[in-house]
Amino acid sequence: MSKVNIFCGWRKGGNAAGVILAGCVILAGCAGAAKPATGGSLEDSRAAAYEAIDAMNRGGRAAPAAAKPASQGLPAASAAAPASAPPPAAAAARAEPEWVSSPYSVYDQDAYIAATGYGENRTAAERSALVSLTAVFGQSIQAEISTITNYSEAVNNGSINVSENNAVREAVKTSSEMDSLVGAEIADVWQNSADRSWSAVAVLEKQRAAVLYADMIRGNQRLINEITNIQDAEKNSLEAFSRYRLAATIADANKLYATLLSVIGSSPQGLNPSEIKGGSDYRLEAAKVARTIPIAVKVEGDRQNRIGNAFAVALGRIGFTSGGTNNRYVLNATLDLSSANLSGNQYQFCRYNIDAYLTDTSNNSRMSPYNISGREGHTAMNEAEIRAINSAAKKIDSEFEQVFDNFFSTNLLR
Repeated sequence: MSKVNIFCGWRKGGNAAGVILAGCVILAGCAGAAKPATGGSLEDSRAAAYEAIDAMNRGGRAAPAAAKPASQGLPAASAAAPASAPPPAAAAARAEPEWVSSPYSVYDQDAYIAATGYGENRTAAERSALVSLTAVFGQSIQAEISTITNYSEAVNNGSINVSENNAVREAVKTSSEMDSLVGAEIADVWQNSADRSWSAVAVLEKQRAAVLYADMIRGNQRLINEITNIQDAEKNSLEAFSRYRLAATIADANKLYATLLSVIGSSPQGLNPSEIKGGSDYRLEAAKVARTIPIAVKVEGDRQNRIGNAFAVALGRIGFTSGGTNNRYVLNATLDLSSANLSGNQYQFCRYNIDAYLTDTSNNSRMSPYNISGREGHTAMNEAEIRAINSAAKKIDSEFEQVFDNFFSTNLLR
């Protein structure tokens, strides 16, 4: 049975640049293992045997509560904990469950979305089941899930505070680690005693998922409205930029959940999934803000401004202007070069290390830390140094834009 938790708040710091966000997201676990709707004397005997084996493996402790079959009418939300999959010993002792070959022979297709996965070990089988469950929704949904990794990161780093409930936090963490849908659960596992392979079944209860995603959309939309309510004095600041970027991240997740509602076939009262805004509108607003913000670039130890130019170009691609000496925002960086010779090697090596961060000179706060290091070799040390600097510049060119964007898409300035 699932548990729905709601936590919402907004707290503003003591200065204009400081903002602390306590997000509003509603997340929940999905149904636990449901028992088959059909039965008979043979099935009853099997069930009794499995329960006896499970009891022995538990040392006489009570079994975890299992979800009711769909035919018994599950409530939209429940405070009961989701059922746990059987322990490995019990899983190995059982005869092959029907869901191994046909998940919908056990989980009512009108009430559940279910899929079976297989693997050489339990973890692999569970991952396979969750991937298969996501695949039921189609390739477009799989692609959308992969694009909202920033949303999961924002939840995990506290920019979006899902709840004070650790179980909810773990559900979000699991879904992001396994690239699966929030609310999907492993309902049962089984090990084949003959070849020791594993099977697992993942389920998403439709009615509960519809309530879950609708509540997530409403809560996320309230949060978006809060963080995009920007005062005129803050409109041309990195704070405003970060607000719009995080709003875009949340809106991307909302668009996914709206699509899932459409696939599930549910349109909760007062919510039209087709009218849910995605993140593109908020990214456009962030780009407008970026064009009003000049960022100075200062690199200590630079050679012929190679590193400074690389940073300036990357910032330009994001939308910021660079240059100037009295700007509010400064990208400070330090380039360190050192010898890294290897014994017995004819080449001489130069190691580079670059530490960089943005500074808001109005309050001396630092943000968006960035560090890279590496080494390059040549028969002459001066050539090795040139290669090291070129290598560092290429690395900045290839990755700094994404690192910078990810930071502001998952954090609010505090």
